[in-house]
Amino acid sequence: MAEPREGAAAAPEPDPFWWRDDDAPRRPLPVEGGIQISRARGAVARTWWSRRFIGVLEELGVGGRLSRGRSYARAGQIVTMQVGPGGASAEVQGSRPRPYRARIGIPTFGKSEWAAVTDALAREASFAAALLAGEMPHAVEEVFAGVGLSLFPAAAGDIVMDCTCPDHAVPCKHLAAVFYVLAEQFDADPFRILALRGRDRDALLDDLRERRSAAAVGDAGSATPDRPAPLADLLDRFYAAGARPARLTGPATPSDALLDQLPDFTITVRGEQVKELLRPAYRAMDGRD
Repeated sequence: MAEPREGAAAAPEPDPFWWRDDDAPRRPLPVEGGIQISRARGAVARTWWSRRFIGVLEELGVGGRLSRGRSYARAGQIVTMQVGPGGASAEVQGSRPRPYRARIGIPTFGKSEWAAVTDALAREASFAAALLAGEMPHAVEEVFAGVGLSLFPAAAGDIVMDCTCPDHAVPCKHLAAVFYVLAEQFDADPFRILALRGRDRDALLDDLRERRSAAAVGDAGSATPDRPAPLADLLDRFYAAGARPARLTGPATPSDALLDQLPDFTITVRGEQVKELLRPAYRAMDGRD
């Protein structure tokens, strides 16, 4: 083997860790007080609307990769998360010091579209009652479909996903963790699903109450003895006090008139009939004496 020439640079020694790079699997850095799902095992979604959300993702080919983020969601790797009209954004802590930014976008509905949805919901008393009680009506998807809309994403193009991590898979484990946390939040508050589509809880409920009240007034005005208004449409004012009736008046009857109906007693008191002794007391009741 030839000796290296004098003064020549020595060849670099091979790096025993040359195969390690930024994409190599590493444990994520722990997060103190991170956002996490509460269920340590088993299915995340508990309510029908949350299960439907996960089911839609599976139908669109996204659900098969969701399991990659389950451990992230259970470990609380999400540092911050905001849910609002049009989607959700989150900071998810991975193995690098700086958290990744994960974003999920879903199209919102316009004012005219929401007006059509609210009108349809207000026409059915059971739908309005369920929403006012914080529940999602089972047939709510049919209501949206009836006005040409879809509450949940209907196609892969309805969901836009983006993450700053180097993973080429979509969704990556950081996005998948956000989906899991969203599903559990939907369990606790179904109005978050509606918020993604552009209508928050207070705005929707106020709109529903206004439409229900207007419909009840219209129904009451058109009601007839043969076709009274439905009770469900009158519940908001069923227990309200009506107009005070006019005070009843009639012939003035003396308070001692009852004594005149009594026969004379056989026993007298100091020569006076008992009913005559009682008459001053009866008259005092109406202020005559």
